[in-house]
Amino acid sequence: MKKTLLTLGICGVIALTGCKDQDAGEDIYKESGNTVNISDRPDLYNRNLGDNKQQRAEEYGYVRHQKSPVPGENVTRNQEILSLDREALANTISLMAIQIPEVKDCATLVTDEEVLIAYEADTKDRKATADQVKRSAMSFVPRFFHVYVADDKKMIRDIENLSPLDSDSVGIESTIDATIKEMLQYPQGYRINNDENENGEYENGMNDDMDRDDIHESMDQGQNNK
Repeated sequence: MKKTLLTLGICGVIALTGCKDQDAGEDIYKESGNTVNISDRPDLYNRNLGDNKQQRAEEYGYVRHQKSPVPGENVTRNQEILSLDREALANTISLMAIQIPEVKDCATLVTDEEVLIAYEADTKDRKATADQVKRSAMSFVPRFFHVYVADDKKMIRDIENLSPLDSDSVGIESTIDATIKEMLQYPQGYRINNDENENGEYENGMNDDMDRDDIHESMDQGQNNK
């Protein structure tokens, strides 16, 4: 009888130890409450919310990531950070723009580093409206993005014509440059700050090589030569 109890006791200790080890591992690499860790799939985010859209709108968003003990796995995760759902982002920007009272129609194209917004507005202050549209977009995109706007219904069609293209399309850079150059003919709002122009491009700054402000310079030179 004593041997049986002793055997059961040892088995119980081993089972509890195993459970603790498993719980410890899950605490580090699995979901804990609303915390989603690096080993979880993206579709597990806030899975407790279900399809309740109202509840989703009210819930805070919280995500915690921890480094994986598997060598090289974090490289893949870093690559995922650079991935954006550009169509969803364009949708959000357009929806926000038409909340502005003067804006009646809006089309948005999100590229790998620019946001092009063409809209139709009934406004007495085109510059102020352009600034509102531009800044509403800037509040949603990564800081290295530049935003260009045009309050012309014709430009909406031009933006739409670019939508089937992507970063690998032949001549896409020159096409985007030409479109931006045309958009700069319209009010772009006010400067972002002392270091950034109206489109969020740094002037003589550390990120100047990422900007397209050479288009501004060429346009200014052309205007001065007239």
